[in-house]
Amino acid sequence: MKKHIITLPGDGIGPEIMNSAHELLKAVGEKYNHEFTVESKDIGGIAIDKHNDPLPAETIEACESADAILLGAVGGPKWADSKIRPEQGLLKIRKQFNLFANLRPVTIFDSLEASSPLKQHVVRGSDLMIVRELTGGLYFGQPSERRDGGQSVVDTLTYTYGEIERIVRTAFDTAMSRRKHLTSVDKANVLESSRMWREIVNKVSSEYPEVTVEHELVDAAAMKLITNPSYFDVIVTENLFGDILSDEASVITGSLGVLPSASLSDKGLGLFEPIHGSAPDIAGENKANPIGMMLSVGMMLKYSFGLHEESAAIEKAVNQVLADGFKTGDLQIDRAVTLSTTEMTEKIISVL
Repeated sequence: MKKHIITLPGDGIGPEIMNSAHELLKAVGEKYNHEFTVESKDIGGIAIDKHNDPLPAETIEACESADAILLGAVGGPKWADSKIRPEQGLLKIRKQFNLFANLRPVTIFDSLEASSPLKQHVVRGSDLMIVRELTGGLYFGQPSERRDGGQSVVDTLTYTYGEIERIVRTAFDTAMSRRKHLTSVDKANVLESSRMWREIVNKVSSEYPEVTVEHELVDAAAMKLITNPSYFDVIVTENLFGDILSDEASVITGSLGVLPSASLSDKGLGLFEPIHGSAPDIAGENKANPIGMMLSVGMMLKYSFGLHEESAAIEKAVNQVLADGFKTGDLQIDRAVTLSTTEMTEKIISVL
């Protein structure tokens, strides 16, 4: 198989963990006889510095001809007071390529149970997928505005029927490949958009009789994620709720550094990135955890290229290295050996 991948290292630790992705792609290509070509472009703060644009036209043009996109991280204190923010590049690329479906798996590795801030018996067996709508809602409504001389403010939440239906179908399809349990999260007791969301979920559910469907209000779901995370299989929700709940769920594993994500379109192109930030405090120190990035490569192989065996092999290698007693500095594993970014990358690739 031949595939062309655009890498967007971005800011902070982004370039370091992207190097791990490059090494992993080489290893997978050699082991399974694939040819992956890689081209690097700018996004985020580095793109502001070089192009005065967090998502330059040449980056967009390169992504248009790609089979998939890998993203490192964007942002940092350097651009905190800038009128142009690195995060605007993320919103722009999501909209540009209609990356409407954000998939965030939250799986607790056995060796990381003790790293979770929750009790081990609570997190044990947790394996859930959050499916978040990514290109609508409050983040993409009418431009926000201050009114009455700054005494009031208006933000607009807008969804069309089609936008809701496509993310709901994505969630049902995801549930069919897992344990066939779908939890739809909304605020239907308050918001009209949530009542419409719930109506669409109920309608689409008739086409998936094997999937058990339930509705949860977002506040109840937030509590259950902490008290009983193993209860969930697939969660589907709108943009704002998904942003908050997926970050909440990420702490179940004990570190943001081990979690990947996928942002998918209905045209085949996908963007894959670890969920952690740019961690400017450790940038350039070879301390960053590459696991989230390497598992994101695995998601790319699975969802964009259909390489399920290769994806599973990466996850198995990561699990084995952690079980063998190796970690990076962000992980709390008793008596484990702490490795650098490059050492952890090499260890995972050697097991693979």
